[in-house]
Amino acid sequence: MRVAVLLLLGLGLLQAEGRRNRCFFNRTQESCMCYNLSEETAGSIIQCLPATVVEFQGGDLEKYIDFPIRDLDSIADTLSSLIIQKIIIGNVLVPEILLARVLRFFSYTHVQELAFKSCIFQGTGNWSDMEGQNLPILSLSFHNVTSAPLTGQEQAFSSLSSWLGTLQELAVTDSHVTSLPCAIGRVFRALRSLDLAQNSLGDGSLSPAFCQGAFPQLQQLSLHHNSLRSYHSVCEGVELLPELRHLDLSHNELMADPSSSCQWPASLRRFNLSNTGLDEVPTPLPPSLEVLDMSHNHLHAVDISLSSLKKLFLNQNLLQAAPSIRNYPMLDTLHLDNNSITELPRDEVKLLRRLQDVAVADNPFDCSCSGAGGLQVLAAAGHLGQGWPGDYRCHSPAQYQGWPVAQVPVSVPRCDPAAVVAPVCVILALLGLAGA
Repeated sequence: MRVAVLLLLGLGLLQAEGRRNRCFFNRTQESCMCYNLSEETAGSIIQCLPATVVEFQGGDLEKYIDFPIRDLDSIADTLSSLIIQKIIIGNVLVPEILLARVLRFFSYTHVQELAFKSCIFQGTGNWSDMEGQNLPILSLSFHNVTSAPLTGQEQAFSSLSSWLGTLQELAVTDSHVTSLPCAIGRVFRALRSLDLAQNSLGDGSLSPAFCQGAFPQLQQLSLHHNSLRSYHSVCEGVELLPELRHLDLSHNELMADPSSSCQWPASLRRFNLSNTGLDEVPTPLPPSLEVLDMSHNHLHAVDISLSSLKKLFLNQNLLQAAPSIRNYPMLDTLHLDNNSITELPRDEVKLLRRLQDVAVADNPFDCSCSGAGGLQVLAAAGHLGQGWPGDYRCHSPAQYQGWPVAQVPVSVPRCDPAAVVAPVCVILALLGLAGA
């Protein structure tokens, strides 16, 4: 039982008596959910032995700050025998001094993911015992947590550098983060993915956070739902990230600076600018983009040239015409749903036929012969998969208003009478000559 109690402390689980205290194992998902475990009911933790994912909900650990934790080597074999790979801790008050003492438990386990949700971190921990300590955890996340500001915590991060230097994924979301000190970023030497979404980061906070030497291996950065305003400042803020491949700036109210000369990292391949309030395409764009999402904005026109672009998302804008895909020789996906496009020109239809995925649903289509005919040609070739045919309806002319585009007749006699009249005239002329 003492081993179980020590393990519970190591995971941040113990809670005052008198509540629902139990663990429940889901065999199908190989997961275990524990509620408000206490020292008296720690035996139910045995339910979690076959689980790969264990989640603990509820707790106040202040009463256990002085609990003696020692002789970890004596339970090393027990901890290493567990198959748990992911631990989630939610709705817990966590004294940092206790967390600092029990974090070493994880060095004896196979846990690769650790997540804190809706937790409060209280006080200051003594992290000196973690100097040079390695942990198997590669993914660490905090969602809706409350803690002291990161500024001033550089020493703690330095003590954890042996472990944090191997971390590959870090998420700190919806936690009121306003800044990230440069020294902290330099600790994360192997980090590939950083999610800072739903925080309060402003334009001036990015350059200090992503300073020279910070996050040298970072490939994916999510900054959606923050307080970013200047497209130019964001560009300057991330330009020192040499391996950045995916940047998400969606749901920030960005303003484009037409005189901006900042250069985005040459490695950037995926760029999300959706829901950013843009009324024109910002410049410069990263030159080697493969995926560009500018959906849900106020764009009236898109005239850019990106030779390596493969996927372009422009749905939910104010476009009156489809952009020419001649500027995108590698393009295979184009989404133009919910714009103000009335027709796809015939020469563009020919080019669009080389794409794999075209979506133009919910536009006010002019179902004249060329308007309906072009869409029917694309559909017949299998390129209008999304929304076809139900979301493609005619806006004009009056006799077809509300009709599904797929049902509009585009027969040669109706749409190109000259193609019928000319051969008939030729035949009649030949018959006349023969009779003469």
